[in-house]
This record gives sequence, C-alpha cells and structure tokens, in this order.
Amino acid sequence: MKSLPYLSLLAFLFLCVVHMDAQSEQPDPLFKTIQSLDTKLFDAYNHCDLATLGAMVSDDLEFYHDQTGLSVGKEPFLAAIKQNICGKVQRELLTATLEVYPLKNYGAVEIGIHRFHHPQEPENVGDAKFVMLWQNKDGVWKVTRVISYNHNQGLLAK
Repeated sequence: MKSLPYLSLLAFLFLCVVHMDAQSEQPDPLFKTIQSLDTKLFDAYNHCDLATLGAMVSDDLEFYHDQTGLSVGKEPFLAAIKQNICGKVQRELLTATLEVYPLKNYGAVEIGIHRFHHPQEPENVGDAKFVMLWQNKDGVWKVTRVISYNHNQGLLAK
C-alpha cells in the first residue's frame, strides 16, 4: 500500500504533462494573426496589388534594406514595388523560420527568412532575413518598420 501515494503522484504528473502538451498544440492567436497578415501582405506583393499593399503599410513606413538603404514613406515604397518587383519577383515565406513576439502597447514584431524567385529565371533564387514591426491601432494592423538584410546570391545580388 505504500506505493499508492507514489502512483497517485505519478498519475498526477502524467496528467499535468498531457495537459501542458495539449496547450502547446493550441495555436497562439497573435502568431496566427501575424502569419495571416504576412500572407495577405505578400499575396498583394506577388500580384502587384498596390491598393491592398498600400492599405497594409503606414504612411510613415521606414524600410531598411541592406542593398538599397533606407526608404521613408508609403509612396516611395509603392513606387519601388511597382518599378522593381511587379512581374519580376515573387516572395515566399520560409514558414518554419517565422517568429512572432508581442510588443506591449504597440503590436508585434515578425522575424523570419523569405525566399525570392524570378519567374523569368527559375534558377535565380535568393534568401534574405527580415524583421517587420506591426502596429495594431484601433484594431487595424499596419507595417510601420521593415528591415530586410543578409541577401545572398541569386537575383538579389545583381
């Protein structure tokens, strides 16, 4: 009978582990929100939907790019997309690299690696790391800051 308390404790610990494991399987709402926003943003990017893209970035967007430097404002950003991206480049998120963290009283930070493809040159592929700040203002999410860096060989090295 001395083993009964030991077995009870073991059963209790087992249930705790099962419960914690079940909780970890539940998707984080913030992660899912940002993942969904990323999908929408880059669907617009890939299809040259400048209206949707423009609605998803702040007027004072700051875009830092290791190859082209700093761009400030929504209009220069959209002009660069129209000139350099539309019909020329497709972006794919490497989903396993996606990280999302809350920013108290602001929104979220999104970190990951994305891959860029050139439709006319299928072998021309390049990866880059990115950090995006998403602001949630009155329930509306917008990108306010982007850092895109560590562009490697492929189309981005040209």
